[in-house]
Amino acid sequence: MGTVLIVNNNRMLCSTLGELLEGMGHSVLSALTLKSGLELAITEGCDAVLLDVRMPDGNGLEAISDFREMTPHPEVIIITGYGNSKDAEIAIRNGAWDYIETQASVSALILSIDRVLQYRSENYSQSPQDSLKRERIVGDSPKMKACLKLLGQAAVSGANVLITGETGTGKELFARAIHSNSPRADKRTGKIPFDSIYPKADKNFVVVDCTVMPETLVESVLFGHEKGAFTGADRMQEGLFKQADGGTLFLDEIGELPISIQKNLLRVLQEKMFRPVGGKKEIASNFRLIAATNRDIDQMVNEGKFRADLLFRLRSLSINLPPLCERVEDIRPMVVHHMSRLCRVYNIEEKEFAPDVLDIFEAYEWPGNVRELVNTIDGMLAIAHMEATLYVKHLPIHIRVKMVCDSFQDKPPQDTLPSNELSPSMSDSFPTFKDFRSSTEKKYLEGLMLSTHRNIQKSCKLSGISRSRLYELLSKYEINNSAYGYCTIPTN
Repeated sequence: MGTVLIVNNNRMLCSTLGELLEGMGHSVLSALTLKSGLELAITEGCDAVLLDVRMPDGNGLEAISDFREMTPHPEVIIITGYGNSKDAEIAIRNGAWDYIETQASVSALILSIDRVLQYRSENYSQSPQDSLKRERIVGDSPKMKACLKLLGQAAVSGANVLITGETGTGKELFARAIHSNSPRADKRTGKIPFDSIYPKADKNFVVVDCTVMPETLVESVLFGHEKGAFTGADRMQEGLFKQADGGTLFLDEIGELPISIQKNLLRVLQEKMFRPVGGKKEIASNFRLIAATNRDIDQMVNEGKFRADLLFRLRSLSINLPPLCERVEDIRPMVVHHMSRLCRVYNIEEKEFAPDVLDIFEAYEWPGNVRELVNTIDGMLAIAHMEATLYVKHLPIHIRVKMVCDSFQDKPPQDTLPSNELSPSMSDSFPTFKDFRSSTEKKYLEGLMLSTHRNIQKSCKLSGISRSRLYELLSKYEINNSAYGYCTIPTN
């Protein structure tokens, strides 16, 4: 049995569903608005949320991520009377468990709720992922926890894994962590059920950077070649597929792999057999494949630049790493971790951070993600040398310039009054203090939403406003998605 939160502005539907679920032995909470639903989920906690799309203070589809960011996060089931395929796709991509129309049978809803509760019972009864070897992966934000959970699932599986994400998000770190947590990197392999699948233990983690391989040598590098196979082949060369036998082969930036090679790769994945260039016999290799890319592979398939059948093979399991700007809460522990690590590497005393430096680390957007952050810390240590504290002056100049310029964005000169607003010569239209305050608050909130790109958690941190108060103000001033296009904000 579990706790189910119904978020729907239809009182009768809430009552009917509530009676049905209570009759099944579940605890039931209900809310008529998104705001009150989010507050209930935070204060009371729940296992599942039955969420409507058309709510009086916002769009339920846009609120899925708000529910999913909670710890522990509930599973969200969208239940709507206005179902369509586009909304269903958005719901699933945003992390919804299911998408059900109210016209569907009661049994379909009950089955979905049962599956949610069964999953949570099994999932939360397992030991936490704290035992994972993280391989320098830092962060416990909701999005990172979701990725670590997938990492743990991939580690105990032999399936191919496709890791996607922007440049610098840590795709190779995740690939190494999958390998180091798998039976292929465990010397005790012979003592566990995977022995028959992975007969060789503690094998190499072989990295292939597809961006630096000349197209004319790709086959030779991957498959190997026999002596005399081509001009310059003065000896036999073992390919990377064979080197990864019993271990893991990591194809980094697989989107750069020439399409002429993709067909051959597909067969190797299917058969685990390949023929070296110039060879007469096929060679077997029991490798596990992990691939990564920062490109939109689905778009490449549509454009004919990547084989669809190969993508299906690669994507047995998928992990999409979020950009650093979407997990701001991980930045401080990440900064401290890498500062300590680099100080040990350089054999120098650990340094302190001035408070405003850490504030800038959290406010900066980090287009280069974790890689840029680590390189920034490395550069600061080089500039500071033996100084005990890292200050703003130690930051790279482009970050300092960006933050200073952003602080002046859209601000009127401080020594002048806004035209046509507070001019003494226009006393007839001089605003009341209440109107002026409202106008100022609205402009502040608009700027806050624009600067944080709709990130409610980041907005609360920057402004010092609580989540519930922020929703209340956004609703009051009708700062909604119709005005900004991307902002998940409730409206009245």
